[in-house]
Amino acid sequence: MKNKDLSFNQQCWQLLKKIPKGKVTTYKALANALNTKAYQAVGSAMAANPDLISVPCHRVINSDGRIGKFALGEAKKIELLRSEGIEIKDNKVVDLEHCFFDFS
Repeated sequence: MKNKDLSFNQQCWQLLKKIPKGKVTTYKALANALNTKAYQAVGSAMAANPDLISVPCHRVINSDGRIGKFALGEAKKIELLRSEGIEIKDNKVVDLEHCFFDFS
């Protein structure tokens, strides 16, 4: 899903808006949906997110289920994910297969 009229960050944010509450995706899955292997660039796009309300970057986690970074801190990211029904234990999503959102 590449749109030459949008910046890479904007493309990431546009895709991110498709992830419903109670679901998460990974930096890798988001990059794959954009037909790139620029996983770190996806992380940079999340860090540059200007609107944490409408662009839910807290729903992007590491491939191994670890929570990862968040602009408002890891504790806030965990709080947001738990408020959406995602179970977290030891800073990892407990049942990643169940709550994983696939863009395909």
